[in-house]
Amino acid sequence: MKTLCFILLTALACWRQTGIHEQIRSETDSIYDKLIRIRRDFHANPELAGNEIHTQAFIKQYLLNLGLEVQTDIYGYSLVGILKGSKPGKQIAWRAEMDALPNNFPDEVPFKSIIKGVQHSCGHDVHMAVALGIAEVLAKHRASLAGTVYFIFQSEEETFQGARGMIDHQLFSVIHPDEIYALHVTVLPVGVMMVKPNEMFAYQKRVRIKLKEGDAEELSAKIYSSLSRVPANSKPWEIQHIGDRDLGLINPNTIFKDYLIMDQPFNSYTQNDSLFLETYLYETNAANLQKIIPGIKQLVGGDVSFIQENPTVVNDEELTKNAVNTLRKIYGNNIIVPDYGQVPYFNDDFAYFQQKVPGVYFFLGGSNVVNHAPGFKVDEESIRVGVRSFSSLMIERLRE
Repeated sequence: MKTLCFILLTALACWRQTGIHEQIRSETDSIYDKLIRIRRDFHANPELAGNEIHTQAFIKQYLLNLGLEVQTDIYGYSLVGILKGSKPGKQIAWRAEMDALPNNFPDEVPFKSIIKGVQHSCGHDVHMAVALGIAEVLAKHRASLAGTVYFIFQSEEETFQGARGMIDHQLFSVIHPDEIYALHVTVLPVGVMMVKPNEMFAYQKRVRIKLKEGDAEELSAKIYSSLSRVPANSKPWEIQHIGDRDLGLINPNTIFKDYLIMDQPFNSYTQNDSLFLETYLYETNAANLQKIIPGIKQLVGGDVSFIQENPTVVNDEELTKNAVNTLRKIYGNNIIVPDYGQVPYFNDDFAYFQQKVPGVYFFLGGSNVVNHAPGFKVDEESIRVGVRSFSSLMIERLRE
């Protein structure tokens, strides 16, 4: 009899799990067209970092209409929507960025930016639409949720100031998440996402070298040739290949692993009879960072220092493993593709949140080229995939 009861309870639990995620699929489909309209409105009305006035106002009203509590007095035009379940439990945060970029690339869509010189050419319009969709889906399940979900809509990500600004203005005295999640749309097929434990991007440092004299071009070449490190026959600076099956992140032999590269040419200038060289470095191995300054000093001497050291996104190993297993169990093994490398040039100040709270950062398939590039375009089906997948993940995380 005990065995029969166990079987029945197990079957009931499986049915409930399957049922809730089928419901999430249906609820996502029902709001999909609305989310597309919202994304297109964001796209047509972009706002630069520190100026997200109308974006904030729209998001605030949307969250209030869903019955969420909204905090807007934390930092700049950032805001936090708070969805409380019917019972106490785990506290989870979801982050989405709000700001656009200062550029004027060709954008062949009927809803292109009406603000001259400002565009959502990074995908933050998609990220906001996904976050609002997750909030709406989870709000429908408020009565059955145990715990709290915080929706952090962050300003000033492109300037790498918003996350740190929110933290410095006591964000984590207002909210107390146990874990935090975020995504970035990227050049992968729609319907898949990519994630891995630890570093998603290379470490980015800007180095300054002060010398009494010397030939700038010759010294730059010497530093580059001596310190650069790339896999054989690889060009990891060709970031357009990150989604390529043969060269990109998905391949175990990707060109985007185990490298140290530098921007060329170095920026050189003279000041007070001294020669200055500056460049950005991108290193995949954290253990090698401490060797860079001594290595340059040994080569050319002078005064060498890092003048910019942004942290990089580092995914929590246990949370990443749990998230991958959860998503594959619900939506099939193919929803997650492997990631064997680290992306150069880009980064995300989500890293500051991860320094305070264990977190996971995903790449969501859906763009045709890399972000910040001419011709960047998003397949809006990625919004549906993001909303249903991460709504399911949030519900499962709250159940633990």
